Amino acid sequence: MNSSLTSHLGLLVAAAVTGAVVLASTPAAAADTEKCYGVAKAGKNDCKTDTHSCAGASKADRDPASFIAVPAGSCAKIAGGMTEPAKK
Repeated sequence: MNSSLTSHLGLLVAAAVTGAVVLASTPAAAADTEKCYGVAKAGKNDCKTDTHSCAGASKADRDPASFIAVPAGSCAKIAGGMTEPAKK
């Protein structure tokens, strides 16, 4: 009986963690972030830009055209961070 209870408790914890991950990836969570350009390491950008077509494709550190998602309001606190891509 104790083993069964432990197994069920493990399943409940796994379900709770999965639910938290799903909630964190919903549009509401996205609304709490902003794009921060000019701070991503090479290959660590979040999405396509004018110069490449996918996430993780930036070739240089701190590419002013590449962004990462950061908590809303924090981009201005990062040295070199911009909420808009640099103008060409």
